[in-house]
Amino acid sequence: MIERIIQELGPWSWMVLGLVLLAAEILMPGVFLIWIGIAAIIVGAISLVFWSEPFWAWQLQILVFAILAVAAAVVGRRMMKRSDESDEPLLNKRGESLVGRTATLSEPINEGRGRIRIDDTTWVVSGPDLPVGTRVKVVESTGRELRVDPV
Repeated sequence: MIERIIQELGPWSWMVLGLVLLAAEILMPGVFLIWIGIAAIIVGAISLVFWSEPFWAWQLQILVFAILAVAAAVVGRRMMKRSDESDEPLLNKRGESLVGRTATLSEPINEGRGRIRIDDTTWVVSGPDLPVGTRVKVVESTGRELRVDPV
């Protein structure tokens, strides 16, 4: 049955396969099937030119498709990595965005631990023992805790 469909569609079978893969990418996003779909459409375009040539057998078509699919996936991966760079690299790294800011201790630092309030959040801090009300500067973020030094 599939062989009959391919014979009837001729070179358009690759185009149909490419469109099916692109549609599958829309239904199941993962940014992977798009590159294989593009490779199938390119093989379809080549098939439009060479379909009646004896050297353009199905084995060569599949080989060209496999090479193009791998090449498209590698190029696509590189393109997608570049788009990961942000103009605001600290957007979702709240603790790191506080480095360099100053605040007043809301609880004293005893035995290396205390609290400060920055904006609407109270942060656990570590540093030298200091009394309440001391101005401190955030020098490092270690995830949920900030390291401070007196100003």
